[in-house]
Amino acid sequence: MNLNKLFTVAAAGALLAACSSGDINIEPTTSVSNSNNTTVSGGGSADDICASYVKNGQTVQGASDGNGNCTYGSAFVGPKNNLTVDLLLPALPNGGAHIFTSSLFVGETYRTQADLQAAGINEGGDGPTLTIEAGATLAFQTNKDFIIINRGSRILADGRADAPITFTSVSDINGTVDPESVQQWGGIVINGFGVSNKCSYDGVRGQAGFQLTPGTECSIEAEGSAGDDESQYGGDNDADDSGILRYVLVKHTGAEVGNGDELNGISFGGVGSSTVVENLQVYSTYDDGIEMFGGSVNFTNFVALYARDDSIDIDEGWNGTITNALVIQSATDGQQCIESDGIGSYSAANVAVNADFIARGLNSRPTINNLTCIISPNVGGTHGSGAGWRFREGIWPVINNSLLISSFAANDTGNANDNACLRIDDDETYDGVANGDLQLNSVIFACQENAQDDEQGIAEAMGAQFASVADGTALDASSAADVSLQLTEGAQKLHSISWATSMLDGAAPAATTQPTSGDILGAVSATADWTAGWTYGIEADNRGQALWFE
Repeated sequence: MNLNKLFTVAAAGALLAACSSGDINIEPTTSVSNSNNTTVSGGGSADDICASYVKNGQTVQGASDGNGNCTYGSAFVGPKNNLTVDLLLPALPNGGAHIFTSSLFVGETYRTQADLQAAGINEGGDGPTLTIEAGATLAFQTNKDFIIINRGSRILADGRADAPITFTSVSDINGTVDPESVQQWGGIVINGFGVSNKCSYDGVRGQAGFQLTPGTECSIEAEGSAGDDESQYGGDNDADDSGILRYVLVKHTGAEVGNGDELNGISFGGVGSSTVVENLQVYSTYDDGIEMFGGSVNFTNFVALYARDDSIDIDEGWNGTITNALVIQSATDGQQCIESDGIGSYSAANVAVNADFIARGLNSRPTINNLTCIISPNVGGTHGSGAGWRFREGIWPVINNSLLISSFAANDTGNANDNACLRIDDDETYDGVANGDLQLNSVIFACQENAQDDEQGIAEAMGAQFASVADGTALDASSAADVSLQLTEGAQKLHSISWATSMLDGAAPAATTQPTSGDILGAVSATADWTAGWTYGIEADNRGQALWFE
């Protein structure tokens, strides 16, 4: 279709209609079509359903494609044309999509503290805000396109259970992708002013007087940062505000952009605790589901479905909390449910440096409550074999009320460590175990390959419990199958059953696994299924394929 011709005809038709009505309304408007499918318009056309902003006295507006969608090219926003004013993307009628033929970068990027201060960028809200209405869909055309929310800028994507906000690819809305297709577009990068242990600080994190060491910089190159795609994160404000992500779906991501990075579903660089993330799903991504590079952002109700690398990746001193998380790997791909590092530039040889970082609270110290991980026994997937939780490089996590299940399918017997459900590495991490700073509270593992080395004993000493599942078997952890192992129920085998009725090896679980709050271990139950109605890929009426273990 020749969109330029279509817009010209539409404009002419509108003008003739106005003349035939007897009303002649002469306004100082402009309507210009260009190769980027963007109009500069004063209004009064079909394009008025599309988003617009005013810059340098001109209204820059997306163009209707005549099919209910709006298209935005590099003249609207893109590399070298970052969004520098507030923008509202409305929910389009009849489920139309905002189609971007270029990347969407919100706010300018600044390489130095001096440049930030000169621009008046000190915290979230100083830069422009991208607001997205509940029910809106944003679709990106090529695998070089992605979103950056720069330091100081905010994204307000506040959806609802009955009107979630979707970030996806044009191929998805056209129906030309398979359920597990990845790399259809880049993904989302959100940058904030939170703490990263790649920077230098004075004092103890969270205490009075804590600050960046005077005279030092904290502008870390974000994922995908190169050339026109450059962006940075980092600072000393763990309470920074990058906006709201509520009832948001991010689909088919992970393409190589910028410097060759394969992006995650969402990368959170130094994102602070004043940012709201509630009811977030990442679906079918080539790299990680979410990755936190420092900062203190918290998550409530998170779903990762079909991440080919790590579903939850933690690094550089992130100390936030995840409350309620459901992770499901693909039957044939996916690496770890959690991959986590304590120190961003860790070296086992830097014993004194590592000890200093930890003493000042600069290592990663996440808290994860009510997590269900269902990992596949795939071997040699895109980034490695399916596995559970890996804690290394001085990380001190606290995991509460959680289930890790790999028993829904037969396990590979060729290597006892291929699909290990628990792995702990490095002296500083083991110090956390010894000191009670690394905790597994009310945790059950139902895995054929429980742990590497002696880590099963370490976990059991903390009160965790392991079901006896023979390697090479497919003992089903749901109540629909083997009576000796009963942890979940429901059509999708995802709902945790009450701890009091759970079964391990034909008996009730040990008292050490009793929930520390509520009455279930894991993410969701039949009476409190927060995933229902808005997620994609789980329920039979809203997915492209059934879950492999149903």
